Amino acid sequence: MSNALSDLLSTRDWLLADGATGTTLFNMGLQSGDAPEFWNFEHRDRITALYQGAVDAGSDIFLTNTFGGNASRLKLHGGENQVHEINKVAAEIGREVADKAGRAVVVAGSVGPTGDIMVPMGSLTHESAVEMFHEQAEGLKAGGADVLWVETISAAEEFKAAAEAFALADMPWCGTMSFDTAGRTMMGLTSAELVKLVGKLPNPPVAFGANCGVGASDLLRTVNGFTAASPAQPIIAKGNAGIPKYVDGHIHYDGTPDLMADYACLARDSGATIIGGCCGTTPDHLRAMRAALETRPTSDAPSLEAIAEALGGFSSVSDGTDGAGPVRAARRGRRRA
Repeated sequence: MSNALSDLLSTRDWLLADGATGTTLFNMGLQSGDAPEFWNFEHRDRITALYQGAVDAGSDIFLTNTFGGNASRLKLHGGENQVHEINKVAAEIGREVADKAGRAVVVAGSVGPTGDIMVPMGSLTHESAVEMFHEQAEGLKAGGADVLWVETISAAEEFKAAAEAFALADMPWCGTMSFDTAGRTMMGLTSAELVKLVGKLPNPPVAFGANCGVGASDLLRTVNGFTAASPAQPIIAKGNAGIPKYVDGHIHYDGTPDLMADYACLARDSGATIIGGCCGTTPDHLRAMRAALETRPTSDAPSLEAIAEALGGFSSVSDGTDGAGPVRAARRGRRRA
């Protein structure tokens, strides 16, 4: 399938994705508990600045402000009947920013989890999940998104539902899971199991990978798990900017631009093709990442020891791909914060 992302991937060895939507919007005044998706209407200038900040920092791809833009999540704020318009407007703003960038920039329609647990453990059926994802996808498509981007997923069933919904919308897509529980997703999937899942999908993604999770070192161990399984698709790495700390009533991430520059190059050398940041990643981090990717030579895939030395220790002894159960690491360290 020819699409803007595949076309760009065919011309480059790596692409820089964006950083943290939530971190940036909180810095702009978003309050805890508020739905950021309503800002697409209420503060269009700030959403424009969110996207523009990523583009100006060198991102080749940025995600729309629609992570919680499905009916289930918006229902918590009385917005379940505004799904299509909220997503359409977010993508329209993104389209305006990308089209005036002066270079190829991909608008990726962010699709987060429904927030519900799927049957049999929960009440969300496959059919309902597909319907919600499809409704959101159609809004993003109408607004001009180039590709759909489901992220922070933990359940295989929800990933499959998104893939089916995106096929109904006739849109290319990418997908990332969050491996935050001893190298596994909250629902127990390992990196190797995600590769198997992607390989069996009738509507496979353009690229897939991991986002968020614990810290940059853990995420790169997950990337190593992907590459060991020899996937057919490009790998995405969107790690957090360090470890969250609660300071003066707010969450701060301790990863510096220098640390994220090291992470970006280690991600590239580990086999990731699309590299970005998640929580805590600001335009300053992105600029450092872009500069490092452009100037530092490629190298052999780093060992786990080299990753830990550069970015800090792992949060668990195993990532699950060796069959071992969750065991917390003795302590976490970081070369610099």
